[in-house]
Formats: sequence, structure tokens, C-alpha cells
Amino acid sequence: MAKKKTPGFECTACGHRALAWSGQCPGCSAWNTLEKALPAPTPSAGVGGGLSGGVAATPTPLREVQAERSERAETGIAELDRVLGGGLVPGSLVLLGGAPGIGKSTLAAMALANLSERGAGVLYVSGEESASQVRRRAERLGDAALDVPILAENSLESVIATIVEERPQVCVIDSVQTLSVGDSAPGSLAAVREVTQALLETGKSRDVTMILVGHVTKEGSLAGPRSLEHLVDCVLHFEGERERSFRTVRAVKNRFGATSEVGVFEMRSAGLVEVLDPSARFAGEASPAAGSVICCSMEGTRPILVEVQALVAPSEAELPRRTATGIDRNRLALVLAVLTRHGRLPLGSADVFVNVVGGVRLDEPGADLAVALAVASANSGEALQSEGRPLACFGEVGLTGELRYVAHADRRVAEARKFGLGSVIGPEPGEGKPKGMKIVGTIGEALKAAGVSRQSAGRGTQRSARRAA
Repeated sequence: MAKKKTPGFECTACGHRALAWSGQCPGCSAWNTLEKALPAPTPSAGVGGGLSGGVAATPTPLREVQAERSERAETGIAELDRVLGGGLVPGSLVLLGGAPGIGKSTLAAMALANLSERGAGVLYVSGEESASQVRRRAERLGDAALDVPILAENSLESVIATIVEERPQVCVIDSVQTLSVGDSAPGSLAAVREVTQALLETGKSRDVTMILVGHVTKEGSLAGPRSLEHLVDCVLHFEGERERSFRTVRAVKNRFGATSEVGVFEMRSAGLVEVLDPSARFAGEASPAAGSVICCSMEGTRPILVEVQALVAPSEAELPRRTATGIDRNRLALVLAVLTRHGRLPLGSADVFVNVVGGVRLDEPGADLAVALAVASANSGEALQSEGRPLACFGEVGLTGELRYVAHADRRVAEARKFGLGSVIGPEPGEGKPKGMKIVGTIGEALKAAGVSRQSAGRGTQRSARRAA
């Protein structure tokens, strides 16, 4: 007789299943994340090994399906509505995650205040703070925020009963890890899944839009287990550094809109303020000094100008440091390797630091050229300018030293010209040549077009080394 399988243990970070408990997860190498998994239901085998007792259904062609078109509820926050795809869809489940203190609760309270002011039914459920604590935070958001009804409760059963009784249009759960159900500990894998599933069924059946506020782990996973992201309709990442004022909201999953848009906010004493023209804020403070370059980046359908700064210094360690803030560290290593091999820049024994000013994160490949030229400028000690302003550029760098095509070259160049920047360096745009653009094909041509000569390359590091000696 076959031995009955035990449920085993499941990792709360990656979902990996193991038969026995261990301190470290075999799947993601995280420590103390294995918890006892719930037993999976055993299906009864029917004809052909399938489930028995089911009734066959008739499939319907998609052209015959009646698509319901419901109006979105605009939050009154243009940057948030842009990321959502136009507003909140009735009955949808939105997961808003971010680091502690980044402003998740403030953003959710602002959205509820605007909806309440327009007559929509709203409800704020706080499982972390008392009602008086939430009131003190809402006082700085205006009178409309004080009209939002609040429920300070940790019991899922009580929260669902209140939602059924009050029938709000939008409900915020702050946060999903604080609600308890049954005997499960709040925040555990089983509790978070069961809470989310129950809220999902409640919202879908009554057209209540649920906004779940979720914490992030040290690795940046939303609400602990990433499996939670598959249950919701929209996943928003609220990013930024607590020491800086700028914040960004990105959609990493959106069943009702695009996932390429980004909203920019600034944290002030009166709450979050929308930054409707990020380029004016980021590029307006750019310094025309060595190691500074303007990157013409695309965030969804909107071009944004951001300053990329680099510092190259002689290393005193056997292994030089490579530090990146705002860009992927692996991408920086690739760009440095191309500069060393195809740009002939002596960077092997130098510490390289790259920073995207303003706390912005650049994930698109079009930022490669800005990083390369900023490092080359810092290495030579020469400021890269065009018409008295910092140099603007964009483009993806290939391993063979070529510059690869990136989309929306015309919008990038138009945004740079809008703020009075000079000629923009970039790869072949594909269709037409935007006015004011210098087209280059390789990293060597880009260095030459930017004014970084082979003779001057490395002088900055050499001068620093002589001063250090």
C-alpha cells in the first residue's frame, strides 16, 4: 500500500515546497521562511484518471460573449489614475506595496478623500493603527480626509461583515498582513492567502473595489509570498528612498491597463504632491560638471529627463568597487566592460560609482549610453556639454560595442529640446531623424561625438592617483 504523502513545508518567500523543515529554503536560500503547508485535496479518479461527478459545460465563442463595460472611478490623483489605466475598476482587487514609511497609507487616504468628496461610498480599514492615530495623519490632508469612515479591526470576519453591511464602492485594507482568520497567525502564508481570497470573493460579488496595502520583504517581494500577486488584478509598487522627497508608483501587473506607466510624487509636509512635469524637476537641477549626463528616458508613454552622475577614482582595494544607485548593478558591469574593451578606457583598477539623481530608478536599456558617457566624463575629468547645457543622450549598449535601437526617439529628443538642451546623442531611430539629434552607431563614435578623446580618457584617474601619491 502506498504511503500517504504529508503536506510538507512551503516557503513564504518563493513558494518552494519541501518534505522536511530546514532553516534555509532550498529554492531561494532565504532563512526561516519554511512553514507547514496546508494539505492538498486528493481528487477522486474517474474515467481517464480525471475527476468524477462533474457535469460537462458548453464552451461559448468569444464573439458571442457580452463584454460588460463599467465606468472607472477616478481617484482624483492624476498620476495614480495614469498608472491604473484611467481609474479604479469596480470589483477589482489592487495590491499596493512598498517599504515602511514610503507613503502607502498616505496615498490610499488621499484617494479615499477625493472619492468621498465626490459622493462615493468609501471605507478605510486599519489593522495596524488605532482610529486616533489615523486621524492625526489625515488632518494634514485636508477636511475631505476627515470625512472618510474608518474601521480599526483585525478580525477578517468582522471586516467582511462591515463591508457587506456598509456596501462601500472602494475599501482600503491597511494592511493585508494584519488581518487574522481562524487559528492562523496574522501575516503567515496561510493567513495572507485566505484573507486575500475572502476579500476577493467579497469584492467581486458586490462590485467593491479593494485596495490592499502590503509590506515588502528584504528582497522586495510584495506581501511576503509572491503567489499573492497572482490572486489580485493589479499590483502597484510604491518606490523611493525615505531620505529623499520623490516617490514613484509603477504597475507590475494590471489586468485593466498597461504596465509601463509610472506616476511621480513628492512627499511634503501636507502629504504627497503630484509631479506633473518630472523633467523640469530632475533636469532643471542638473550640474554641468564632469561625470554628469542627462538621460532621455521613457516611462510608459511619457518621456522623462533625469540626471545620471558618475565618479571614477583610483582603487585602494585589490577588487575595485562597482556601486550603482538607481540602475541595475549587473547592467553597470556590462557597460563598464564595453567601455574597457571597445572604448579603451582604463577602468580595471578604478572604483566606479553611478547614481541616478532624485531617487529615480531606470530599468529600461535606453539608459546604457547615459551611464557610459557619465563614466567616461568622470574618468577624463572633462564636462560633457552641448550649447552650454549638460549633454543629453539615450541608447542601448551591445556587447560588441554597438548602439542598439530604442523606441520613441522622437519623443525623447522633443523632450530634451523642450528644456533647451543641445544636440542629443543616440542610435539610429529607425524612422526619420529627429531635429537636433546626433546619430552614432558604436560606443567609440558616441565618445567622439560627446567630446571624449582617446588621449584625454583616463587623465582624471591619473591626476587623482598622482594627488593621492
